[in-house]
Amino acid sequence: MPYHFELDSANRILRCRFEGKITDADLKEYYRAVGKYVELTNARAGVLDMSAVSSLEVSPDTIRELANMPPALSDSSRPRCIIASSPKIFGMARMFELQGQHTRPNLHVVRAQKEAWAILGVSNPKFEPIETE
Repeated sequence: MPYHFELDSANRILRCRFEGKITDADLKEYYRAVGKYVELTNARAGVLDMSAVSSLEVSPDTIRELANMPPALSDSSRPRCIIASSPKIFGMARMFELQGQHTRPNLHVVRAQKEAWAILGVSNPKFEPIETE
């Protein structure tokens, strides 16, 4: 599994960090799993950090398919950010943002963590792994 979930419990921010090579199957698996973590943590905000991704092998069709699904963070007023530092990942994240803008009006695609923290109104979040058992 090329991703893991963490929580900043003080600010109730759920973060998922991807690393290495990401495929269509990985992204679909993440999308199925994230709802469980949103429910478990009652997160007020979500961050998908793709800054450590070395290879994105995801088709535009998969991006559109996921964007057309109901959001994992169902409350559209809750902010969410995708951190995408590479041009290719940034472009795919923007495609997701535009395709799903009607159900995710508070989604922001940024290039750096610092931008995400500013949007979420935190300066130095402290993330810890989430224990599911």
